[in-house]
Amino acid sequence: MRKSTNERTRCVSRRGFLAGGLAAAGAAAGLPLLVGPVRDALAAGREAERDLKITAVKTFIIANTDRIMDTDHFKGSKYFIILKLMTNKGVVGYGEPSMNIGGDRMVVELIDEMAEPFLIGANPFDIENLFTSLYKGDYGLQHADLVRLPIISAFEMGCWDVIGKVLNQPVYNLLGGKCHDRLRTYSYMFGYTTGLGFTLEQAARNAAHYLEQGFTAIGFDPAGRPSPRPRSLSMEALQEGEDALRTIRETVGNKMDIILKSHGQMTTHSAIRLAKRLEHYDPLWFEEPVPPENVNEMARVARSTSIPIATGERLTTKFEFREVLDKQAAQILNVAVGRAGGILESKKIAGMAEAHYAQIAPWMSTGPIAEAAAVQLSTCCPNFLILEGIEKWDGFASEVLKEPFKWEKGYLEIPTGPGLGVELDEKVAAKHLY
Repeated sequence: MRKSTNERTRCVSRRGFLAGGLAAAGAAAGLPLLVGPVRDALAAGREAERDLKITAVKTFIIANTDRIMDTDHFKGSKYFIILKLMTNKGVVGYGEPSMNIGGDRMVVELIDEMAEPFLIGANPFDIENLFTSLYKGDYGLQHADLVRLPIISAFEMGCWDVIGKVLNQPVYNLLGGKCHDRLRTYSYMFGYTTGLGFTLEQAARNAAHYLEQGFTAIGFDPAGRPSPRPRSLSMEALQEGEDALRTIRETVGNKMDIILKSHGQMTTHSAIRLAKRLEHYDPLWFEEPVPPENVNEMARVARSTSIPIATGERLTTKFEFREVLDKQAAQILNVAVGRAGGILESKKIAGMAEAHYAQIAPWMSTGPIAEAAAVQLSTCCPNFLILEGIEKWDGFASEVLKEPFKWEKGYLEIPTGPGLGVELDEKVAAKHLY
């Protein structure tokens, strides 16, 4: 006999999408129980999921030897903070917060303090409840910030890594499946920033270097060293930024997109003046022309230039990104998966962007686990544009993984392994503790 709607609703597992919710809903609607590997993984994973608990969190702070030895090209952050979630069934998951704060001891203490009351003893499948509990905290903080949210993000991506391994599926298959066969990437051209004594000849040489590597896009800062407060650029600085962009465009022609990474250091009127000078060279986007705190002023810059505005590397949660989209302050979101709240929160942000015909270009300035999480997100988002990377995805960031990313001529091959698709080589990590 056909069940009532209420009876069918009660049949849906509390795990929802991950542990059979979609399968139950599909059966109730007279649809197949899902097709192919996801259906099989859900069926096989129900037993493994039962009574699964997180038992401990271990933290690795790994010195990035590439960053220490190479000052000419961008090699990621000074050190990588990588978490290992351990479970009572032997499955482990890795996560990485995108944190740019000093004091590794303080970070480890905060990780332990947040893990003990909320994460230890929890089932990693309970992503939504875990995120809400951690976001609210002991004192009902429930507010976006750049200290707790990166740690929450690391916990969350570690949980997804466990889930994917239990179900024997990459995370992107659990969040809608592949939208792309490979991912376009770009790198920050660390070897040229205006105002730091680099010459135009060096700008041309470094641009040519990235073109030879196979990149189809490159980013650089046309406004000089980031300022602690919004500043007005001098006529000399405005001209220097224009000369640099012209030189790079003449070097790469139409073979590369050029990204302006401004780090929010200008006043509104100065950003508009610079944008008018640079429009002719058709940059892919103008990133953080003003600091992200005042969305109204960023929207004013967006209305004053034909260059698409991008922001997001310093924003967290869907709530901060909602304001950016509502006020039409940016058309490209540089969501940082290791900072914004994790993979699912970033997927929600990408969904909001899609409804506004905006695109995502995930930010990256940390290590390989956060990058792996960004890869999983990018793969399952139809409005993905391009992914920031560390040079050619080689060097130490790959050495610390058991199996490195595969990159060729500007594009990243999408990993097919379960969970985040990468695994930390703990023996290598132990030799390079920060």
